[in-house]
Amino acid sequence: MNLVDSSAWLEYLTDGKNAKHFAPVIEDTKNLVVSVINIYELYKKIYNEKGESTALQIIGLVQQGKVIDVTSDIAIKAARISNQFKLPLADSIIYTTAIENNSLLWTQDKDFEGLEGVKYFKKK
Repeated sequence: MNLVDSSAWLEYLTDGKNAKHFAPVIEDTKNLVVSVINIYELYKKIYNEKGESTALQIIGLVQQGKVIDVTSDIAIKAARISNQFKLPLADSIIYTTAIENNSLLWTQDKDFEGLEGVKYFKKK
């Protein structure tokens, strides 16, 4: 299973230089896990830049993966992970969601660089 971080989704959606790394993972929806935090981050950014219609279309695409809600178990484990790795709230929930769903986290967010179970690509 795979979980794609918001930074990687945005790279894919804008056909950025690293999009080629994320496209096969995003397009393999049967093995794609999506954190509700990613939905929040993507909707907010796209809504602010492109409007509601585009944001809703993108969220429809994102929701083709298996959407995972933030449970109290994920929240508690994310707090521990946040303390351990000094991750911000959203990142710790996304990382914990990946761990709890036996998923590889795909990203270009430097906060995740070097963490176990993360496929990091430096933003170009």
